[in-house]
Amino acid sequence: MNRLLTSLLLGPLLVLSLGANTAWAGDKLKVVYHVSDEDKVPFVLGNIQNHIDGVGGPDNIEIVLVSHGPAVKRFVDIDAVDKVRNGVAKLQKEGVEFDACANTLKALGVEPDELLPGFVIAEKGGVTRIGELESEGYVYIRP
Repeated sequence: MNRLLTSLLLGPLLVLSLGANTAWAGDKLKVVYHVSDEDKVPFVLGNIQNHIDGVGGPDNIEIVLVSHGPAVKRFVDIDAVDKVRNGVAKLQKEGVEFDACANTLKALGVEPDELLPGFVIAEKGGVTRIGELESEGYVYIRP
């Protein structure tokens, strides 16, 4: 009875485990990073670069950074510090997509064209965008 119960419990887990490993073999890893704290922006940019390096380069991963709340202020072109400006530009060259919450922009009185170049506006909101990406198989990370 114990052997049967063990087989019934572990069998599906083994199949799921093998399936997960097979999916990683040919697919790019898809990750959505989430930042809302203004002081964490440089840290998150560093994490993203480390992630790209850790998986062997940008060809092995798709990353979207979704920002909302106070963090969006760090991406306003006129106010951005060089470390953020340069980090965003470098990561964009490596294929990272940067999304900003439309609701936050409105609340802050910031126009989309005031952001650093290349930002995508999450028209339905930042948290909605994160949910959409997760439903598409993106792994959620909030450092």
